[in-house]
Amino acid sequence: MVLRRLLFTLLNNPQLIEKLSESRPIRRAAQITAFAVTKAQLTGKDAAQRLLRSDTVRQLSQEAGDVPRNLGDMGRKIERVKDTFIKELRTGMKEIKEIKKPDGK
Repeated sequence: MVLRRLLFTLLNNPQLIEKLSESRPIRRAAQITAFAVTKAQLTGKDAAQRLLRSDTVRQLSQEAGDVPRNLGDMGRKIERVKDTFIKELRTGMKEIKEIKKPDGK
């Protein structure tokens, strides 16, 4: 209880906070955090743009608009969506393998 109160008092001391913020480890931790957040935002934005350009998403929205006449039509539509999805998945895997390859090989 006493330790908790002491820690609370220290963390609410503006002079101590300012001294800590000027220290090299705290500044470096802030830089790393800012880098990680920015990188995550850019990665998320890129993934969202890829998803919007995706043939599978476009095809799903198009197929969802058409009401199937019978079970056979519905099966064919699902088959086309599956084929498009697999094609995009393979393309994505090839891109990942190319990124992971060392430049010398």
